[in-house]
Amino acid sequence: MSSTGADRERLAIEMRVTARHLFEHSLEESSIDRAFERHVSSERGVLRICEDLYDLHSYNRVLVVSIGKAAHTMVSALEIQAGANFEGIVASSLQPASQVGGFRYFHGGHPVPNEESIRAAEAILKALSAQNASSLVVFMLSGGGSSMVEKPIDDEISLVDLVATYRVLVHSGAPIAEINAVRKHLSTIKGGRLAQAALTAQQVSILVSDVPDNTPDALASGPTMPDPTSVEDCHAIAAKHRLLEQFPASVRELFQRHALEETPKSDDPAFHRSRWWTVLSNSTLLEAARRKAERQGFTVEVDNSCDDWEYMSATDYLLERLRDLRKKSERVCLISGGEVTVKVTNGGVGGRNQQFALACAQKIAGKNITVLSAGTDGIDGNSPAAGGIVDGTTVERAKVRGLQPEASLFGFDAYPFFEALADTIMTGPTGNNLRDLRILLSY
Repeated sequence: MSSTGADRERLAIEMRVTARHLFEHSLEESSIDRAFERHVSSERGVLRICEDLYDLHSYNRVLVVSIGKAAHTMVSALEIQAGANFEGIVASSLQPASQVGGFRYFHGGHPVPNEESIRAAEAILKALSAQNASSLVVFMLSGGGSSMVEKPIDDEISLVDLVATYRVLVHSGAPIAEINAVRKHLSTIKGGRLAQAALTAQQVSILVSDVPDNTPDALASGPTMPDPTSVEDCHAIAAKHRLLEQFPASVRELFQRHALEETPKSDDPAFHRSRWWTVLSNSTLLEAARRKAERQGFTVEVDNSCDDWEYMSATDYLLERLRDLRKKSERVCLISGGEVTVKVTNGGVGGRNQQFALACAQKIAGKNITVLSAGTDGIDGNSPAAGGIVDGTTVERAKVRGLQPEASLFGFDAYPFFEALADTIMTGPTGNNLRDLRILLSY
C-alpha cells in the first residue's frame, strides 16, 4: 500500500472511531439516569418533577404507573432520585435485571400485545379506579407502550382479533398518525383513557419520548393526554385504506354499527389536574452529539428534515446537504434525528439503520466521508445490532472479502455485510428509546 493509501486508511479508521464515540457519548448523556438527575428529586417529602412540586404528605396515596421499553429503567431512576417511597405497576417488553420493591411487574408484548399486555391493562385500570381527589398518580411513559399495555374497548374483541387488527394497521401503508388514531379509539387505555380512569386524582406524566417533539400525544398512543383525533377520522381512515374488509369481524362490526366511542378531548375533566413533562427526547440526543462534535473541531449542522422519509430519499438528501456544508468548512459533522422508513420485501437480516448506512456506502466510495446510523434502543430491525457505520473505504474493503454491497442492499440483508466487516454498532438493548441518530462526517 502506498503512503497515500496508508494515510487514507488511517484517517478512515480515525473517523470511524470518532463517529462511534459521538454516538456512545450521546447515548450516555441522554440516559434516563442523567435525565432524572436533572429533572426529578425529593427533599423533605416534596417531590420535584421539572418545574412542579408535589408535597407527598398531602396525598393519601401515591401511585406510579410505568409503561414502555424504558419502564424498568424509569422506576429505578425514580427510586435513586426520590427514594423508595412509591408503589405501583411496571409494564414493559424487557425483563428487568432486578425489581423495585412495592411494584407489580408485567411482561407485555411488542410489537403486538400478548396476554400479559391485557393483564397489565386490567391491573392498571383497577388501581386507577381506586384513586380519589387525595391521590397523586405519577405516569411514566416511554416508547413501545402501545402494545405492552392494552385492553380493547369492546369485550367481543379477543386477543387474537386485537393482534390481527394491529397487523392490518401496520401493513396498511397508513402513516403512524392515522394508525394511532384508530388504535386509540379501539382501546380502553390509549388516547387519554388512562387519565380518565383516574378522573379525580392529581396526575403528572413523565415522558421519555420516541416520537417527534411536536406530537407528544403519539407516545405510547397518548394514554394520559387529550386526543386530537376523532371517531369521524377513524371512519375516514378506514375508508381511505380499505381497512374494514381486512379487519376481524369483531372490529369491523364496531365500525359498521358506528359504535366507536369518542376519546377524551382537552376540555375533559380528566385533564383539569394533569401535567406532562418530557424529560428526554430525540432533541436531547442531538444536542449532546452537537456539543461533542463542536468540541472536536467540527462545523456542525443539525437537520431533521428527512424524519419519516423513505431511506433512499433520505440518503440522497443528507449526502447532498453534507456536500454543501463541505464547501464552507474542512471538517463537517451533519447530525440527523428521527427515523427513516424501509419497505422490506423478502428480506434477510438487518434494519432501517443498517439499510440506510449501506445505501450511503456506495454513494461515498473513495470519498473522505463517514456515515453512522443507529437506533438508541440498541435494536435495528430483526438483527442484534443497533446500526452500522460506513465510509469511503467500505465498498473496497467489502470486495476484498468477497462481499457484494449491492446484493446485500437489494436483499435487505445488511447485517451479515456489516458483521463481516466488523462495522456493526452493537450496544445490546439499552432500556431506552429516543429514536435514531445519524452522524455524517466529511473531512
